[in-house]
Amino acid sequence: MWEKRHRSGSYRILLPELKQHAEKFHSYMRMNLSEFNNLLAVVTPWLTRRSIRTPINPEERLMLTLRFLATGEAFRSLSFQFRLGISTVSKIVASTCCAIFNALKTDYLQVPATEEEWIDIAAKFFSRWNCPNTLGAIDGKHVLIKRPPHSGSLYYNYKGTFSTVLLAVCDADYRCIYASYGHYGHQGMRV
Repeated sequence: MWEKRHRSGSYRILLPELKQHAEKFHSYMRMNLSEFNNLLAVVTPWLTRRSIRTPINPEERLMLTLRFLATGEAFRSLSFQFRLGISTVSKIVASTCCAIFNALKTDYLQVPATEEEWIDIAAKFFSRWNCPNTLGAIDGKHVLIKRPPHSGSLYYNYKGTFSTVLLAVCDADYRCIYASYGHYGHQGMRV
């Protein structure tokens, strides 16, 4: 089944079709084609691999990761859709999330630097959402990984799997002001 990846699978079959239909592309990727291409251009240097075997190209890596982030779909399901092994899917999601963070952090993930900026965020949360004394909306996601050697229970989480944690904080305007990735799964959402 995996040998057919170059002829079938979501990347080879679905992506070209989605690119022809803007509304379907947005529904699947949660961004328009222009935004996807801009993000791809920025993260490609971080995702380009040299390998003896034919590497999985940056566009496919980004498509797979965005699908995971948009839906929370299980790695097993994504492995069938993209014709990749489960551990490969896990590694692609982890490395692509790191690439997105590293490529965008200086331009888009700016933690407020002054007391006034924090006060402004709290005021917006109160005026827009009636949430007093709120500095951010926080959420996290366990990203499943293969258990690293000699890690003991560090990555073992409450769901009985091994994971690292992706965590983000957004302001009242839905802008991400902080993101963190790579904490041990056993820490759960306490990061």
